[in-house]
Amino acid sequence: MQGRFIFITGGVLSSLGKGVIAASISSIIESMGLNVSIIKLDPYLNVDPGTMSPYQHGEVYVTEDGGETDLDLGHYERYTRCKISKKSNATAGQILDYVLQKERKGDYLGSTVQVIPHVTDEIKRRIQIAQQPGTDITVIEVGGTVGDIESLPFLEAIRQMRCDHPQHCCNIHLAYVPFLKSSGETKTKPAQHSLVALRQVGIIPDIVICRSEHPLPFESLKKISLFGNVPIHAVMDQPDVERALFEVPIHLKKQKIDLLLSQILKLSPPNPANASIWESLLKKEIELRTEVQIGVVGKYLEHKDAYKSVFEALHHAGLNQGVKVRLIEIDAEKLENGEEISEVDAYIIMGGFGPRGFEGKIQVAAHARTRLIPCFGICLGLQVMTIEYARTVLGLKTAHSTEMAPDTDCPVVLSLSECKNVTQLGGTMRLGSYPCLVEKKTRCHEIYKKDLIQERHRHRYEVNQDYIDSLESAGLKISGRHPETGLTEMVEITDHPWYIGVQFHPEFQSKAFAPHPLFFSFIQAALEQSKSKIECGATAT
Repeated sequence: MQGRFIFITGGVLSSLGKGVIAASISSIIESMGLNVSIIKLDPYLNVDPGTMSPYQHGEVYVTEDGGETDLDLGHYERYTRCKISKKSNATAGQILDYVLQKERKGDYLGSTVQVIPHVTDEIKRRIQIAQQPGTDITVIEVGGTVGDIESLPFLEAIRQMRCDHPQHCCNIHLAYVPFLKSSGETKTKPAQHSLVALRQVGIIPDIVICRSEHPLPFESLKKISLFGNVPIHAVMDQPDVERALFEVPIHLKKQKIDLLLSQILKLSPPNPANASIWESLLKKEIELRTEVQIGVVGKYLEHKDAYKSVFEALHHAGLNQGVKVRLIEIDAEKLENGEEISEVDAYIIMGGFGPRGFEGKIQVAAHARTRLIPCFGICLGLQVMTIEYARTVLGLKTAHSTEMAPDTDCPVVLSLSECKNVTQLGGTMRLGSYPCLVEKKTRCHEIYKKDLIQERHRHRYEVNQDYIDSLESAGLKISGRHPETGLTEMVEITDHPWYIGVQFHPEFQSKAFAPHPLFFSFIQAALEQSKSKIECGATAT
């Protein structure tokens, strides 16, 4: 058995923030001079979240090697320096599919295939193979809630691992402790029931982290310690943060979780953690004064997790420039029904699939382009910008995408299967990291300061290469191309303050301590736009 293992489970209800806790603990471990790997085990029967609705599951986070994974893996990469791969997310659907395929091939030699040991053995194998080389500690987040039927095989697998290697495993349980306004009391009973359910499957946690709206009184922590059979110094509270999620690792460090983990896992020497990087970011957050308004143009705006990585990347870029980013929701579907476009400092046109809201996004692209307002298009956003330009500037009134209008006579955007020179890419979707050649003497080259970059993709439609020459002649610069196929990766307008579309998803490479250069430049442009509006207003007065 390689290294040490920390298992994080949750109880009472979902959406407690297990992903943020797992990422924060992993960050603390890294600051102790140790190498960490992070894994998410998801109990749902879908093979991966790639076909799940954003309304139910939020965004699909794409790994460098092309895995469509749970959005919690985004937290892992944003908080740490470890590399996440498609192996870092295992679902019950994947595990059951693998076990059944082995059974069909006769690999079990006619044995009766059961949850124990066959499914649990496969869960343990997935944990082992997901570790990166040189890993000291692997953090495993178990999705779902203790007490769910679908979570039982995962809980049994980690119980077995702890039983086999007691010195190498640590169980952390996250439980909700509500505050009832009507009685003015904190109630520990839900957390107690959660710990009872955990004991019933044979797991007694080493650490309990209590999620709550407000800091918990000592008596509440003491009661949970007693009922959970956990030492009082190992019961921690994690109230809702006031300013930013950066406060979570800081708060855990103050409660000496690093020293407690060193003790439980027999780490030698027990190096103390260093939360200075998060303390520095929190200080910046507190000192934010200047504000820019960013119009977020999409169709899943009522479910914030659908665009989680983009929102985080905008926040990172603003934070590192002392700028508060205020997001203004612009529902693309409502624009199609006559709603007016909100006036903001800059627009960001989101990605997505399907025709709903497409024409609303076209309206925003035209608005930003003609009024010289900074505009950033991501994935479908690039295609929107290109089609709007073809319709308005080239005069191709019927320009469209075959995704939205399969029978269009002017297919400015085509599916991969219809494009030239893409047979080597395989499949119906480009997934994962691909290279991009950045054209010199372009704004994109000024931003990246590189000739060759790597960015992550998740799409199945591309700009039709038959229209490239006409588009460029009319002023839409192709500033980035795939080096082998020549497929369009970035477009820009040279004589516009800031008008860039990218076919990839740069948000997946942004970190709080290392904001992505495209988002950084975009917020700079929004700030300049805000200043010019203020100056114009002062002049008019």
